Amino acid sequence: MLPFFVMIQSLKNIVHKVLGFLLLPMRMAYRKRNGTGSVAHSIELPNHILLGAVRDAVREGHTATIIVKGWSMRPFVEHKRDKVLLDSAENVEVYDAVLAEIEPGRFVLHRIMDIEPDAEDRQQDRITLMGDGNIRGTEQCRRKDLCGKVVQYIRPQRTISADDPTLQRRIRLWKRLLPVRRYLLVIYKAIVQ
Repeated sequence: MLPFFVMIQSLKNIVHKVLGFLLLPMRMAYRKRNGTGSVAHSIELPNHILLGAVRDAVREGHTATIIVKGWSMRPFVEHKRDKVLLDSAENVEVYDAVLAEIEPGRFVLHRIMDIEPDAEDRQQDRITLMGDGNIRGTEQCRRKDLCGKVVQYIRPQRTISADDPTLQRRIRLWKRLLPVRRYLLVIYKAIVQ
């Protein structure tokens, strides 16, 4: 008799292959619409160097476009396929995606889940962040630690404004789906890979 964890792993592999086969038409349509995910002719710098420079540029009044690395913002932003345009983080609200320095030299691009106002100093407001692709765990920072707000999502075939009403409805729905997000992300991963 096979050990229990071997049986579970085998079952997981079978489910993944069946999902991959069943979702093949959706995967092909997704790739046709959104591109393959490759980024040509890019230079990769350590986050603390690149994003520190982005933080400084945005605070000086410039905008910055960065290629997203990581899977924590799936399904709205895809690793090394999508770019985001960052602008000033002066006026942020719940559900805005922001670049934040959660500790010195450690940056995240996550969505604001909550803002707790500070009665004395607006820059000390406590901000709670969570990635769209995360199923648990949040980060905390102060308003003064926000480096930029996402104003556009740039995909290979199209650009979407962050205040697009359809996108905003999807973001709000995605937050309500947190209890089943794990399963939806498995299906999404099967479609995009």
